[in-house]
Amino acid sequence: MKLNDCIWGLTKRLLKIASSILLTACSGVLFGGCGMNTRSLGVFDNSSDIGVVRHAGAAQFIRSANEYRITGGGANMWDQADAFHFLRTSASGDLSLSARTEWIGDGGNDHRKAGWMIRQSMAPDSPYADAVVHGDGLISLQFRRVKGGPTEEMKSPLSAPVLIRLERRGDVFFLLVSKDDETYYPVGSVSVVLDDPILVGLAVCSHDDSTTETAIFSDVDLKRLGTHKMEDRIIESSLETISVETGRRQIVHRCRTHFEAPNWSHDGRYLLYNSGGRLYTIPVAGGKTVQLNTGFADRCNNDHGFSPDGKLLAISHHHEGDSLIYVLPSGGGAPRQVTELGPSYWHGWSPDGKTLAYCAERGGNYDVHTISVDGGQETRLTDAEGLDDGPDYSPDGRYIYFNSQRMGAMRIWRMDSDGSNQIQVTDDDEYADWFPHPSPDGKWIVFLSYDKDVEGHPPNKDVALRIMPASGGNPKVLTQLFGGQGTINVPSWSPDSKYVAFVSYSLVGKD
Repeated sequence: MKLNDCIWGLTKRLLKIASSILLTACSGVLFGGCGMNTRSLGVFDNSSDIGVVRHAGAAQFIRSANEYRITGGGANMWDQADAFHFLRTSASGDLSLSARTEWIGDGGNDHRKAGWMIRQSMAPDSPYADAVVHGDGLISLQFRRVKGGPTEEMKSPLSAPVLIRLERRGDVFFLLVSKDDETYYPVGSVSVVLDDPILVGLAVCSHDDSTTETAIFSDVDLKRLGTHKMEDRIIESSLETISVETGRRQIVHRCRTHFEAPNWSHDGRYLLYNSGGRLYTIPVAGGKTVQLNTGFADRCNNDHGFSPDGKLLAISHHHEGDSLIYVLPSGGGAPRQVTELGPSYWHGWSPDGKTLAYCAERGGNYDVHTISVDGGQETRLTDAEGLDDGPDYSPDGRYIYFNSQRMGAMRIWRMDSDGSNQIQVTDDDEYADWFPHPSPDGKWIVFLSYDKDVEGHPPNKDVALRIMPASGGNPKVLTQLFGGQGTINVPSWSPDSKYVAFVSYSLVGKD
């Protein structure tokens, strides 16, 4: 080897070492001070790698541009352990976190991840929830519920570039995305129990431990919303629609009051829902809510719906303690009593508009019954032990779908409209399924699913809207949300079968 080559080789090694020393000096806790007009990490306190990372990461705050540039390595943020770079601070209570994320350079791994993360500790297997942008533009809410447990995710129907927002309300985490910085589309929510204080910050993982990737975070906003005891929280309800084709959710109406059980009007123009025993309408596009005139029926529960021709409305009103079924003009008016016996809870109209299907308790057992819309003698269709509930007709009138716990777990069932040929439709071990509703075109069945360990259909739980072909097949999750009682108790399909209306909830601080 020539002397000059030897000197040049030594020089290159020295330059690499010097560069590494400079990078180290400008990264970790103090990065941002090298030639930059900064003395801190912005709103964060610390920066370091989590897990086994071959190449050290770095974090930089550029005050003049109000941007964070984070470089991270690591094999993944997934499964039972994570490896990534984390720019963070400690926090307690409710949070609202938003940012825009952009990758530097092309050609990185499609599964590289960058975004907001809230986690219990620096341990690689810590419980956490995050909102991340992948290298291929996918946006997802990822979470690990317990230490050392598996990682799960909810995928957004919208891909980057978007403004992402991660919210923590108590133990529930919500992901929302915005294309125009004004309208936020909910993606989903999940409960992950983390004890305060927690770590919150920006995370970057290359998904390739042999290299690093760099992401730019702009419009970074970390809002601390206070610490609230459960007894100091109030319900916030969101009336939403979801596209069956794309999974995109749209908020129609949100307010800090409790409302439930949306229906879609026959002409597709407005939605009907229950709040405080009264019924209200609102345009599908959003706007002013109007109370519907239901006469003396001021204790309506969440079992109501329009006739197939849109002329009548069936309601369930508590009369002297028992719920009875009434019908009235769809535009409002005086109710006419249909059922003589109670409790009776309406759930479905026959396609010809002549018959009502409902759940009723008779002799200590809840079963599915039908009755003429004009009243008279009721017909009992089920007699199995346990609860049979939520009956709704198929659009051709051949079948009635309902939920039953006759086999132990709550499942979706189907029978002929005269009560014969009762068969089980769903059998997923991890779910308890409620309130099936066939689409107007007869292609789909949508229903509400709880975790298998949840008894009944209580409020304020992690639930899923699931959908399956009416012809048979495996159900799929349409969306996951914080809800339950009141989410989709009654038929809520749009007339064109393209959308489903539902209500999601959040428990927010009073102030």
